[in-house]
This record gives sequence, C-alpha cells and structure tokens, in this order.
Amino acid sequence: MTANPLAVRSTPIPGVLVIDLTVHGDNRGWFKENWQREKMLELGLPDFGPVQNNISFNDEVGVTRGIHAEPWDKYVSVATGRVFGAWVDLREGETFGTVFTHEIGPDTAVFVPAGVGNSYQTLEPQTAYTYLVNDHWSPEAQYTFLNLADETVAITWPIPLDQAILSDKDRAHPRLGSVIPFVSIDDADSCCGEQCHCSDQTHDEEGPTRVLVTGANGQLGRELMRQLPAAGFEAIGVDLPDVNIADMNTLAEIDWSAIDVVINAAAWTNVDGAETSEGRPQSWMANAVGPANLSRICSLFGILLIHVSSEYTFDGTQSPHREDEAPSPLGVYGQSKVGGDTAVSACPFHYIVRTSWVVGDGKNFVKTMAQLADKGVEPSVVADQVGRLTFTTDLAAGIIHLINCEEAEFGTYNLSNEGPEMSWADVARRVFELRGKNADSVTSITTDEYFAGKDVAPRPLKSLLDLSKIESTGFIPATAEERLVEYVASLA
Repeated sequence: MTANPLAVRSTPIPGVLVIDLTVHGDNRGWFKENWQREKMLELGLPDFGPVQNNISFNDEVGVTRGIHAEPWDKYVSVATGRVFGAWVDLREGETFGTVFTHEIGPDTAVFVPAGVGNSYQTLEPQTAYTYLVNDHWSPEAQYTFLNLADETVAITWPIPLDQAILSDKDRAHPRLGSVIPFVSIDDADSCCGEQCHCSDQTHDEEGPTRVLVTGANGQLGRELMRQLPAAGFEAIGVDLPDVNIADMNTLAEIDWSAIDVVINAAAWTNVDGAETSEGRPQSWMANAVGPANLSRICSLFGILLIHVSSEYTFDGTQSPHREDEAPSPLGVYGQSKVGGDTAVSACPFHYIVRTSWVVGDGKNFVKTMAQLADKGVEPSVVADQVGRLTFTTDLAAGIIHLINCEEAEFGTYNLSNEGPEMSWADVARRVFELRGKNADSVTSITTDEYFAGKDVAPRPLKSLLDLSKIESTGFIPATAEERLVEYVASLA
C-alpha cells in the first residue's frame, strides 16, 4: 500500500476541511495516525481541543444518519469500512444551505465546525464511524436538524433513501425552509470559552450589558429592575399590556439586536384560575407559548435567555427536588410551566431557574399573614405542604450571579432561600411571632380539609428544592429565617 502524504484541504463550506491521512499497510493490515495535533495544526487545522471520542458501529450497508448540526466542532473519520459523507451549512449567513459531499475511508477525515449539519451513509457492512468533539455531550444541548431528503439541498445519496436504513427521528426532521439557522456567539478566541455568553461587561466595549426583563411589574420583575442597574447592567423592563410575550407581532417591534440577555419573569400564576375554561388557555399562552416565542427569538439572535420556573412542575412526591427530576405536574398551571421549560431548553444559551414560594414587593402569603396578625384574625393554615420560602432579594441576586458566572454551565438551576423546610403553617406562626402575636393563633389544617368542597387545583405537598447545583457555582442564598425577619420588619 502506497502511503499518501498528510494534507488538509478546504471545501465549499467555510471551515469544513478534508484531511488526507497517511495510511501505512502491508500483508498484516494497516496503521495510521488518525489524529496528530502538532502536524495537523501546522497544515491549517484549527486547534479545537477535543474532549470526547465517540464511535458509531453500523452493521449493514445503507445505514443513514443525520443531518445534525451540534453546538460543537467535530473531527469525523472511519476506523473500518467506508461512508458517503454529506455536510450542509446550517449557520446563519450567506453560505446557509451550502452542501458538500465526500467519501470517507480509512485514509480520510473531515473537520466539521459547530453549526454545520453532519450526515453519512454506510457503503460497506460493519463500518465503524468515529468522531472527536470539543465539548461533552449533554441532553440539554441545542441541535439544529435538516431532513435527509430535503429537496433544496438535494443530496444525491448513493443508496436511495427509500432503500436506506433510517431512524424515525431522522425521517421527521424539517425541510430547509423551516430550519432556524444556527447562531454562534463570539468565537472562543475573542471571548472566554465554550460556556461564555458574553454577559460580563468587560467583554462589551460599547457599554453595559443590556438586559430585557419581561414581567417587570411583578414581584421578581420589580426586584430585578432594582438590582440590575446596581450591578452595572442596563435594565429594560416590559410587561402587559404594552408587551405580551405570547404575541409574536408585539415581540417583532422590539430591536433584539440591541439586547444581550432576556430574563423572563412573566407568568400566569393564578393556579386555581388555570383550571377554568377561561384561565386554561391564558395559562398556556403566558407560561408556554410566550417562553417558546422568546426561545425562538433568543436562538436566532444568540441571546442568553433566563426563564423562571416553578416547583409545580413536580407532583411533590420526592424531596428534595433535583434539577434532573422528571416533570410530573398535577394541574394545568404546572403543565403549562413544563411546556415553557421545554421550549426554553431548546435555546442554545439558557438558564431555567426553578423556584418556590416567592415573596417580594407585591401580594404574597407572608404579607397576608402579617395583615391577619395585625387585625387579630386567627387563621387556619395548611400544615402538610412543606418547602422553603424564596425572597426576591436572593432570587434576583442568584439570577445576576448566573449571568456573570462563567463557570455556570447552561441548563436548569434550583433557587430558593436556604434553611430547614417549613410548612405554610410554620411560616404563618413565625410571622405572627414577628408581629408580636401569639403563634398559637394559627391553627394547622390539612390541604384536603382546607379545600374541602372547593374546585381548586391540586398542590404538590413537598416543594423543597435541592440547592447543591447553584451553590457549587459559588452562590449561597441567605436563610429563609433571616430574610423573613427582615421582610416582616419592613412591613411596619
């Protein structure tokens, strides 16, 4: 076997490179250096820093996979067999939709930048397709897909697709006209790394990071509008009736090119109202359609999206709730929040902040109990629902921490105040004490007893959130007791 010299060649798709590998063979078989960083960098291959090596083994001829564009770079080759490779540029820009095809054997490799759709079809049985990637696989990663049979890119597959072996998922991918182009943030060379979302003001020479807050008139929204400017951000607050996130026509009037971060604090929070025929569509529009609209826009413009979720996405049978717990909502409100969370998770750069029992500037349980204590009312309060309070002081501070923290990987984070779990009755008794009243004025009652004969939404009984993930990033919220004392004192 004659060994060809190592070489790197360009293709019609910018950044996609073909690597001719040197293969040494004799009667025993062959040997090659499949990846040789020093030599390949010298020939012009990017120093993409692979961290994971994967192998896909294919038994039969005609196995066809793709077209998948991931948010990381790939170096693809085969260990045994041969494949027909096809690549489509799915990145935003002038070359969107450009196609390149090439046959890959043991003597060839292809470098595929993030955002370029990758696909292949096996030409020999028992083909081992291998690829290096420069980021660890994550179930929360954002992919861009294209249908293998798309008529616009018109890939000429050696084995017609109606005779090939495809997965149902690959058959269902969208055509090019429905594909949202992959949008990359700044290249790693001009920014701070793979997890960077360019929110640190040191990266913006034109001015402070611009943060759009939806639901700016709510408890959390008001606190964010106070804390963001103090932290050096330019805060832009919007809310109903001027801006409805469920209405794309309204959102189209916003100059998204001027926004760096979106914090979605807008929500329909009338848990019982969501169970009615009038409230059900409103809950879904605000909690699912609205976040889906923001996710699509932020994906298109490369904007960091932070979305506030709820412990109502769970049925309250586990404690504490971890970020990776499967959704199990009991009612319409929780179901609509799961819909919004799912839509937001498709945004390449996102944080879902799940919280519980929020207390801030506005109508809330603690303020109501303080008012009852002052009036001498002796309330009955449920004692079988347990969790932790979340004061907007710490919720807003934790969100700002995520924006600034380069070490915080994108995904879901639980965020409440710290301390032991309490029931609603425990909180009420503590409020009565802080107002100088007898805690025994609060009578414990079960959830079933409290709502007997009433048409209300089901409540999760256990709302305690595991905070270890966000605390591992360096953010330790104050205890609920500390904040409760401060808050009740402020009501005087």
